[in-house]
Formats: sequence, structure tokens, C-alpha cells
Amino acid sequence: MLKAVFFDFVGTLITKEGENVTHQHIVEEVLKRAGRDDLDVIRIWKEYEAESSALFKELAGKPYVRIRDVDTGAIETVAQRYDFTIPEDFWEISIAMHERYGRLFDDAVETIRALKELRLHVGIITDSDNDYIEAHLKALGIYDLFDSITTSEDAGFYKPHPRPFELALQKAGVRPEEAVYIGDNPAKDCVGAKNVGIFSVLLDPSGAKRELWVNCDFVVSQLSEVVDIVKGLQED
Repeated sequence: MLKAVFFDFVGTLITKEGENVTHQHIVEEVLKRAGRDDLDVIRIWKEYEAESSALFKELAGKPYVRIRDVDTGAIETVAQRYDFTIPEDFWEISIAMHERYGRLFDDAVETIRALKELRLHVGIITDSDNDYIEAHLKALGIYDLFDSITTSEDAGFYKPHPRPFELALQKAGVRPEEAVYIGDNPAKDCVGAKNVGIFSVLLDPSGAKRELWVNCDFVVSQLSEVVDIVKGLQED
């Protein structure tokens, strides 16, 4: 019988569009502090995103490195390119902007509440620093909805390494076959969950990842669909 449901965070509970807006505001504040209103925010943001994405791709499945260091390294690379200074409190700026501009999917809260009504353990498994995820969840008003939060900082590894998933199972006190994991990345989320025996659900609102659906047990276009999947697994 199913006993636990775990969620990824970015792109699963909060929208990528909201993340883009957040990161644009981070760049805007950095450039403002540096006195560089001559630079285009969107251009610098795109280059910052490219640097950050490349660094994170290299970390998939590897031992944990602080995300604050990865993000700071990404913006420093761009800063050197355009000769501007990064504020010493860059990470604090980043967290503050995430608190202010992060946006949940419209059906995120109702989905979480529906799962809790089924008396399931509801948790998060995310590649994140602890201070970031706690501040963000509290700002969104959903921190207290979760029974457990497992980060790459806790686990010492990034997804799809088994350790984040195994640690989350330990916290929930459930076996792999008693759990479901919902994420938006077929390679990190679906493969990582399935490799330890957890049911995997891919959130793919636009169907853009159709070629990789084979890696996942279930595919949904909106979070609310997860509730029926979970109910079906409970009956098995």
C-alpha cells in the first residue's frame, strides 16, 4: 500500500517562469549595486543562466557542493566578462528575491492538501541548500504542509544519486514500493526514483519531454492529476 508522496521543488511545485522572473530581479539588483545601469539586465541574466545551468549539469549524481557557491561562481564568471563587482551578500540577495517572486503552480496547494487528507506522508526531495528551501517554503506559506524535507545538502549527493531518495524514505519510515516521487526532470527525477524502486511521476505541462516519457512510470500535465494516480496505487 502507498504511504508516502514526495515532490521535487523547482519546476514541480514552483513554476520555471517564476524562477526566471526571480533570477532577473537578482541580476537587476546586482547591477544596481555595481552601478552598471549601462548593461542590459536580460542579456546578463541569460548569460548567468547559461553558466549556472552548465555547472549544475556537471553536478548531476555527484557529491554535494553548496548551491550558493555554484550560483556565486556563475555570476562571477559573467561579472568578469563585463567588469562589474558582485556584492558580498549575493546569496542573501538571491534568497530575498526568491522569497519575494517565487510562484507556485496554481494547483500545488490543493494537491498537497488532497494528498494529506489521504493520510499520506508528504515530503520534498530537492537539490537545494537548506537555508534556501526553508526560506522559500516559508515565504510561499507551505512550509508546514510537509512532513519531511530532504535536500542534497542533507544527503551529501545530487539527484539522480540514490542517497537523496533513500534518505527521504528513511525519514518517512516507508519502503520504496510504498512511495511516489513527482518531478519535472526525466533523467534526474524519474530515473533517480525508479533506480531505488520508487514510483515516478513526470510533470510535463506542455508535452515537451515526450521523447523521455519512457523513463517515467506516469506522466501528468498538471499536479492535480497526481491525486488520482495515488488513489489508484493505494487500491493495488
